This record gives sequence, structure tokens and C-alpha cells, in this order.
Amino acid sequence: MEKRITAPLTKDVVKTLKAGDSCLISGVIYTARDAAHKRLVELAEAGKPLPIDVENSVIYYVGPTPAKPGQAIGSAGPTTSYRMDAYSPTLIKLGETGMIGKGKRSPEVIAAMKECGAVYFGAIGGCGALLSSCIKKAEIVCYEDLGAEAVRRLEVEDLPVVVVIDAEGNNLYEIGRKEYLETL
Repeated sequence: MEKRITAPLTKDVVKTLKAGDSCLISGVIYTARDAAHKRLVELAEAGKPLPIDVENSVIYYVGPTPAKPGQAIGSAGPTTSYRMDAYSPTLIKLGETGMIGKGKRSPEVIAAMKECGAVYFGAIGGCGALLSSCIKKAEIVCYEDLGAEAVRRLEVEDLPVVVVIDAEGNNLYEIGRKEYLETL
């Protein structure tokens, strides 16, 4: 079932999302990869304010290429999510409700998602040019020294994703494998 959702992403909406749901996200999301996540978590652990509002945020794990003239952003395909796993539980506990990436997540991230009410979306790797067409505006918010990995505020329209892990811990990777094996 395809669902249209708007970011910021409230916990009430998160509760309605189930593993396997196809979603189109519109609204404001942020980008951050491992170096930015490390800095955000270090600030949080030091009791300092974060440069972005994490409450109800969706963070897209992407390091986009430079924008061509007339484009908001260059190619913007997802990066492998496990590189953020050491930092994600902290951000989830601070109110992050959505993550977009590709690949598996650690048991610690899934536990934090279940405890706090967050969801993990998968975006299709190799489709960076298509995904970038859904990004209408992009601006660097902080950590410009990280280049492609700087934190950006994105305004997106109908960004296609799939719920891989829902707030109950249901995991599409496990469900899909089980269903496939049952057909053999």
C-alpha cells in the first residue's frame, strides 16, 4: 500500500507505518552521514544544543554530488546505514523519528526504534539521479567542512521509500526472506 507522509514525521504517523509500506515523503528532511552523526552525538553527550532540531526529524543518509546549473542538488542516492548504527540510538532517543538509507540495522538501533517510536526507510541504491529529482531545495545547515557529508536541510516532494523496519521492529528483510523460503 502506498502512503503519502509529511516530514517532520510525528510519532502518531510513525505508528501507522508497517514494514513493506511504500511511501512518498514530502516536507523537510535532513542529510547526515557518519562524520556528521559523530559530531551531533558528541554535542548531545556534552549537553550542548544541536545545530538541527532532531525532534520528529527524518535523516537521509546521503552524500550528494554537486548540483548542476538549475538543480537543487546533484545525484542523491542512499548510503549504507550500518555506518550510522553507533550514533543512531542517541539521535532516536533525542526524538528522531525517521531514517532513510540502505541495508541492515543493528539490534541496538532496532531496540531504540521500538522503545522510542521510530521507523527505518529504505531508498533504492543506484537511483540517485531519480531521487534527486524529488529534492526541490537543498541548503547546508552545518559542518560545511565535511563537503558532500555536510548536514543539509532538504525540501522534498514525493521522495519514494519503503518501510524496511517499523516501530514495532518488524523487518522487511527478515519477512521477505521468510516468505521466499516458504515458497521453496
